[in-house]
Amino acid sequence: MTEKQKSKEINRRKFLAASLGLIGFSAVRGNKLFSSIGLESLSSSQAPPLTADRVFEASPGAHNSGSSSGNFYHHPTDLFPRDPLAPAGKSRVLLIRTEDRAEGVRKAFEFFRNSNPFKGKKVLVKPNFNTSDETPGSTHNDTLKEILSELRKAGVSELTIGDRSGPEPTEQVFEKKGIHELAAAFDARLLNFDELGPDGYVKVTPPGSHWQDGFLVARPVVEAEALISTCCLKTHGFGGVFTMSLKNSVGIVPRKGHTYMRELHSSPHQRRMIAEINYACRPTFVILDGLVAFVDQGPMRGPRKEANVFLAGVDRVAIDAVAVAILKDLGSNDAIMKPKVFEQEQIARAAELGLGVKSPEDIIIETLDEVSEAYAARIRPLLF
Repeated sequence: MTEKQKSKEINRRKFLAASLGLIGFSAVRGNKLFSSIGLESLSSSQAPPLTADRVFEASPGAHNSGSSSGNFYHHPTDLFPRDPLAPAGKSRVLLIRTEDRAEGVRKAFEFFRNSNPFKGKKVLVKPNFNTSDETPGSTHNDTLKEILSELRKAGVSELTIGDRSGPEPTEQVFEKKGIHELAAAFDARLLNFDELGPDGYVKVTPPGSHWQDGFLVARPVVEAEALISTCCLKTHGFGGVFTMSLKNSVGIVPRKGHTYMRELHSSPHQRRMIAEINYACRPTFVILDGLVAFVDQGPMRGPRKEANVFLAGVDRVAIDAVAVAILKDLGSNDAIMKPKVFEQEQIARAAELGLGVKSPEDIIIETLDEVSEAYAARIRPLLF
């Protein structure tokens, strides 16, 4: 093993140890650690068809929230993004070439043209606060600030920021990044998804799940009237391959007092499991800040390249597909460069679950100016 390989392995051990540090063996309660044995029969190709309603088994003591009987939470199965401006089965992605985050966010909201899906709504913003590391290690405060500003201009009735960090403790990330002050400036609530209490979670088991026994997600996310996910452009050096809009949903699964992250990081199905978390909800809007990208390692630190791009849309699959194509254009590691975009396990599994488009032909990259269009022309062929 070379010195570089040894260093990478040591960093991986530190990441996993830190990720699991808050769990503790007491949380296992005698259950066996996750094993892929017996789960091969749950291959993604054998997922049962979706029915008219999905039933989410609520966490113990949770409110029934719309269930007719028993401790269940009912949620519609139609998770394909709602984009009335796109033909059926297709999704638009707005590509914005810019060097300014405030401009990127303002132009991102032009995705909706003359409509306003946020007016009078209770809106939850889910940033990427994995750690407090410099962007793209975490959502840049300027990006979050401008999103909150645009939402207030849109006339939302209530504004909430919510996330769960890891390996760095969530409250520490909030403090180091000054998120309490930022939230207060826009009269927004700030939620730590690790501290929602016994009624704060909903259990989800996707069809053909690669999770041992489903997983809990933050109830405020599935009950939000409008949900915005804002993510970064980066690779993931610990099994995810990349971490963008699909992987941003990992932060809605609680870490403290649970073994979900142990199960995720130890599974050969990690990338499929990441996609399956997204079965819990459908964002109203996704904004990806790609001014700077990690083209290797990640998610906290890595080699950086300037991409000078924002992406906006309603389809997590389409957003991640275009973002992976951008990483290909920048030049990235073999895990990004060698497979075709829709061969990436996160993307393939999410498409199979009906969370977004199923092929590059179904993605419409829109632009607002000639500079953006010239860059989009370079990216479109890389989707195939």
